[in-house]
Amino acid sequence: MDAAMLMLLAWAFELAFGWPDWLYRRIRHPVAWLGSLISAFDVVFNRKTLPYPVRYLAGIITTLIMIAIATGAAFAISALSPQTWWGVTVDALVASSLIASRSLHAHVAAVAAPLTTGDLEASRKAVSEIVGRDPKSLDAAGIARASLESLAENASDGVIAPVFWGTLFGLPGLAAYKAINTLDSMIGHRNERYAVFGGFAARLDDLANFAPTRLTGLLIAAASMKPSSLKIMIRDARHHRSPNAGWPEAAMAGALGVRLSGPRRYGAHVSKDPWLNEEARDPSATDILIALTLYKRTMALAVCILALTVLGFAI
Repeated sequence: MDAAMLMLLAWAFELAFGWPDWLYRRIRHPVAWLGSLISAFDVVFNRKTLPYPVRYLAGIITTLIMIAIATGAAFAISALSPQTWWGVTVDALVASSLIASRSLHAHVAAVAAPLTTGDLEASRKAVSEIVGRDPKSLDAAGIARASLESLAENASDGVIAPVFWGTLFGLPGLAAYKAINTLDSMIGHRNERYAVFGGFAARLDDLANFAPTRLTGLLIAAASMKPSSLKIMIRDARHHRSPNAGWPEAAMAGALGVRLSGPRRYGAHVSKDPWLNEEARDPSATDILIALTLYKRTMALAVCILALTVLGFAI
């Protein structure tokens, strides 16, 4: 089956069903399985007593093993699935589990609901599910900002990037990307524990997300139909602490007319990151609701482009 068609079918399944709670309670989730393996390698090989080169090499080996496991499993599923309607359905269902457009919307909407009513404690709890920073110090604007940044960045990491690599290389490409992204989220932190062990995974994730993040920024700008979105993205994206996340975040900031990024707290550490769209106002709960509508338009645009790609291959 054509890879683009597989991704279109997988995305349709994900939008329709997501990953049901009853299924998660029974078998968890493929990303959770991979995360458990990464944690095991982390405990065994990421030891402060080991010399720097040994820890870095252990991180490289861990990264390559995780990618090989994910990609190998995907190859096996693709090879064993018969070229029948139910075999294709199995492939698409497996692929759908590695796309997160539905769950991303739900998680961000869960922040907007209590924030709209002024319930900061509930909104802090909800935002802690999608960001790594300390939510206790966040005011209403900080909560809104964190939510918008997570929505923009994960629109790429959780949706556009998996579909991008899946369209290029099928289920194995999708699985390989998801392994890289999961490794980065778990061991790719620039702190004392992971700067060495997770350094290779972090650089690999930067490489894997180079094209998808820029594509996501363009999709957000196009879906917003506001020249300011493209203008702010081009002007400010390169100032972000990440070589990739600034593109969709700056596009979102420009589309909404708010400022994002800036200083933030991670535990006891306060990072002095530059602002995106600094001259604009701080975001509010209303901006999250507007952003969710923009997110849906962005995803619809991406689906249309993917469908046209499939149609082009068919012709």
